[in-house]
Amino acid sequence: MTAFLIAIFLLVAASGTAVVLTRDVTCQPIGISFFGLVLAVMFMAFQAPDVALSQLVIGAVGLPLMLLLALAKLRRDAQAREERNERKKA
Repeated sequence: MTAFLIAIFLLVAASGTAVVLTRDVTCQPIGISFFGLVLAVMFMAFQAPDVALSQLVIGAVGLPLMLLLALAKLRRDAQAREERNERKKA
């Protein structure tokens, strides 16, 4: 059991570091989702299923989904702004 916990801790540390070091905006929500999933596994290993379920719903699904939706809206707004500027120039 101790080796399993050490492996989970190393996976949490590696995935957290990967999230911080990711520079591509579209890849960050995917990394955050994986980090939330790893944290949920860690909470299950420490026999906290209620916290694991909350982490799974919020950290692995809710937050990345909200980030992706916000990025999509920002891109749509930027494209609409560019189109308006091109129409004004013409």
